[in-house]
Amino acid sequence: MAHDLFSSLDHLGSAPAASLLVQDRSGEYRPATADELLLAAQQVLAGHVRGSDVMDSPAAVREFLKLRLGVLPHEVFAVIHLDAQHRVLDYVEMFRGTVNQTSVYPREIVKEALARNSAALLLVHNHPSGTAEPSRADEVLTRNLKEALALVDVRVLDHLIVAGPTVLSFAERGLL
Repeated sequence: MAHDLFSSLDHLGSAPAASLLVQDRSGEYRPATADELLLAAQQVLAGHVRGSDVMDSPAAVREFLKLRLGVLPHEVFAVIHLDAQHRVLDYVEMFRGTVNQTSVYPREIVKEALARNSAALLLVHNHPSGTAEPSRADEVLTRNLKEALALVDVRVLDHLIVAGPTVLSFAERGLL
């Protein structure tokens, strides 16, 4: 993949177009597609997020999520795992859905939180429709996840919905 060739977004952004190559299965190099470049940039960005303070403000979290989820044509439900000081432990895309829904399993989220020794979580999903308004199902899911995670002493700090350039916060709306 293209991310093997570049270790940072700086290198990726400053590389001449002709050098943006990927190695296929036969070992031959070919020009990277736009999707491969976007995936590479997202993977580099996610790598910089783990174990860092790069998401140390609500604005930084929003920018990361807009880049990561704002352009996807399908729904993704992700979790940002945080330690006791709310530093990022990991960003995990847990469930992938269709253009308008994703099945989310609370048991799997609790398992991941325990496996990473998370103290708190940010729940995240996107609305490819471009409308950030939470559905009734989004509100019920958030309440159920918050209750399930509370049983194992993991706090849900927010649930964010990404719709293109818009990021809606349940906490700011008083829905959490």
